Formats: sequence, structure tokens, C-alpha cells
Amino acid sequence: MRIAELSKRSGVAVATIKYYLREGVLPPGERTSPNQADYSEKHQHRLRLVRALVEVGGLSIAGVRDVLGTVDAPQPDLTWTLSTVQLAMFPIPEATEGPTRSSAEDTVTRLLDDLGWSCPSDHPAAQALAAVLATADDLGHPGMADLLPRYARAAGEVAKADLDYIDRSPSLDDAAEGVAVGTVLGDSMLAALRRMAQVSESINRYGEKAGAKPG
Repeated sequence: MRIAELSKRSGVAVATIKYYLREGVLPPGERTSPNQADYSEKHQHRLRLVRALVEVGGLSIAGVRDVLGTVDAPQPDLTWTLSTVQLAMFPIPEATEGPTRSSAEDTVTRLLDDLGWSCPSDHPAAQALAAVLATADDLGHPGMADLLPRYARAAGEVAKADLDYIDRSPSLDDAAEGVAVGTVLGDSMLAALRRMAQVSESINRYGEKAGAKPG
């Protein structure tokens, strides 16, 4: 199909498709002349994936490029694939120093030990958690650290569900894409479920008006 047909089928504007081609998140079509190319169903699928990562997952084009680079060159070690996708969408936070940050890092290290999680304390996610705790402490909310055990138990169940989804993949290529889709869209899905649960719990505790829409 030509780019106009690809645009029609995918619902993505021609200008956006050309932008994705320039940025390398959509592979080039098969050249039929110096100014024309043919595109396949694979391009249509890739367009849907890119739009999902950008619009639902909230990734930047650079992040999408990194994630898709992993999807296009899957490794037998799915832990490596998962870590690569995580780093693409979860950049290493800027390091800070001070007693508050040091205390937060100690809290995260103790949490990992208590849970028996096989995650190093210098992992970007662990460092990001320490940054959250340090920020909460600086804002006068040190009690957020008390929520960690309950949050961690819930996160553990979510992680099992995530990996169960990946395990259903029929091939390594599908598993690599499953890691990307499950991680990026899964974050958005979990955030939406959390907000829905907050509304429900608020209504149950405080009454219907507490959960009503503003206005």
C-alpha cells in the first residue's frame, strides 16, 4: 500500500507518518521509485504500537526509539529485555546528596532485604523510590515511608501478573513486544485502576458527594 492508504487504514496523518520515518521509529517502506514506497501490514501494526507508546504510554519519541530497538533485536534473556525497556521509559534520576536522601536509600535497602527481592539497591527504580521518599520527607510527609510494605505487596502481585502475560507469548519476538506493551501500557492501566479504586474507596468512606465530578 502507498503512504496515503497506510494513513487511511491507521488513522495517522501522512505528515506524522513521515515524521516517524525520519525519527526511525517506523521502518522505511519498499522503494518502488525515487519518490514512492510500498508499505505492508507490518507497518500498520508498527504505527499502532508507536501511537500506543506515545499517546497512552506517554513516552517521548526518543524513548519509543529505544524501546522499539529492543523489540526489534530481542535477546534470549528476557530479564535483560525488561531492564532495557524499563531504562528507556524510566531514566536514571539525578543524584542528590544529604542526610534525607541517605536515610531514604537506607529505607529502600531495608525494604528490599525484608521482601527478599532480587533487585539491586542501585537499580534506577530503587534510586527513584529513594528520591520520592526523600522529597516526601522534605515536604513534611515522612509518613509516606510507612506505606511502603502495603504498596510493595500490591506491586509484587502486579509484577507476577506482568510476567504471566509475557510467558503467554508464543515466540521471543512476541515476548519482546509483550515486555514493551505490558510495561508501558501496564503502567497507564495501573494508574487508571488506582484512581478508580480511590474514587470507590472515597465514596465508601465519605459518601457519594466526595466522589462526584467537580461542577
